[in-house]
Amino acid sequence: MKKTKHTKFGRVLLKLSGEALGGDTGVGISPQAVQHMAAQIREVRDLGVQVVLVVGGGNIFRGLSGSERGIERATGDYMGMLATIINALALQDALEKLGVATRVQSAISMAQVAEAFIRRRAVRHLEKGRVVIFGGGTGNPYFSTDTAAALRANEIGAEVVLKATKVDGIYDCDPKKNSKAKRFAQISYIDALQKRLQVMDSTAFSLCMDNKMPIIVFNSFQPRNLCRVVMGEKVGTLVTE
Repeated sequence: MKKTKHTKFGRVLLKLSGEALGGDTGVGISPQAVQHMAAQIREVRDLGVQVVLVVGGGNIFRGLSGSERGIERATGDYMGMLATIINALALQDALEKLGVATRVQSAISMAQVAEAFIRRRAVRHLEKGRVVIFGGGTGNPYFSTDTAAALRANEIGAEVVLKATKVDGIYDCDPKKNSKAKRFAQISYIDALQKRLQVMDSTAFSLCMDNKMPIIVFNSFQPRNLCRVVMGEKVGTLVTE
């Protein structure tokens, strides 16, 4: 992958939680939050970086939570996958209003609103300068959008998974509950798993570890942080070998 003159990475996968699109409450879709994220993505795309997105659906519906309230787990997960499509379309709309050519690809067939996921087509879109948004998770119940992010990153040849969060990296305990929590600048896959730091769910994490896919966990709510990450600045926590 050819890197630009000013950036560390040429192709990145950005993993966004659904809550990131919900604004302060993390619920529903906040136009301001979506526009803020779209502006950051455009800034990175304008640097020449190829950007793919995987977005969650927790701001609308989370399958696991639904199953805890009596909805059959597989049905709940499919409902959650549909929520990710809603978020993907919201991001597409915001990006295209900023002049960024965008394609939504879905793991669930819905030809009227999104392309089917086809790896070669996704790569071709990237080569043409388009941002590709993957919705629908993996298309299978019992798998999270974290797993979808790890899977798609490897499939399309991304150099890194950028996990956008509300905190500035990975801590040894919850920094909201413990003011003495220690932030890691870098940590190995094995240490993160053994310490149960919940960077991603275990399936997603193992997939990244097995394929030596680095993960950077960073605070996406800080201005220009996404740009700083792709330019190679020490932002957040790097998870690697």
